[in-house]
Amino acid sequence: MDDLKKQIDTIVKKINKDDDFKTKFMKDPVKAIESVTGLDLPDDKINPVIDAVKAKIMKDKAEDLVDSVKGMFGR
Repeated sequence: MDDLKKQIDTIVKKINKDDDFKTKFMKDPVKAIESVTGLDLPDDKINPVIDAVKAKIMKDKAEDLVDSVKGMFGR
């Protein structure tokens, strides 16, 4: 489980830093993830990883938005 979390964090970081990879992930998340992990996983294994990556990205964006709003009010 920790290894999976590390893989998800690695993928999210790569998406946030590498626009080409982000585009690749948006077009074909399976191939993008396989290129990072080096694994060829069956759909029933990779789809939850894709969902977790997308959820983490959305969570991070939401946290950034909340932080910026707090900053506007001096918190």
